[in-house]
Amino acid sequence: MLPVNPQYITDHQGKKISVVLSIKDWEALLEEIEEIKDVKLYDEAKKSNEPSIPIDDAFKMIEAKRKGK
Repeated sequence: MLPVNPQYITDHQGKKISVVLSIKDWEALLEEIEEIKDVKLYDEAKKSNEPSIPIDDAFKMIEAKRKGK
């Protein structure tokens, strides 16, 4: 878990209605979310049992298509 130091905005009854985060904390949370999404996509790809190719071969194929070969 990331150490986050939120500040809360409350209504007139003291009920928390909003959160204020530093830019540093916000960016760290966004990065963590992206990593979690990547792990989820990886797990889904592994479960699919579809054939795969090494990443270097994939990049070579992409570059060849970009160059019109």
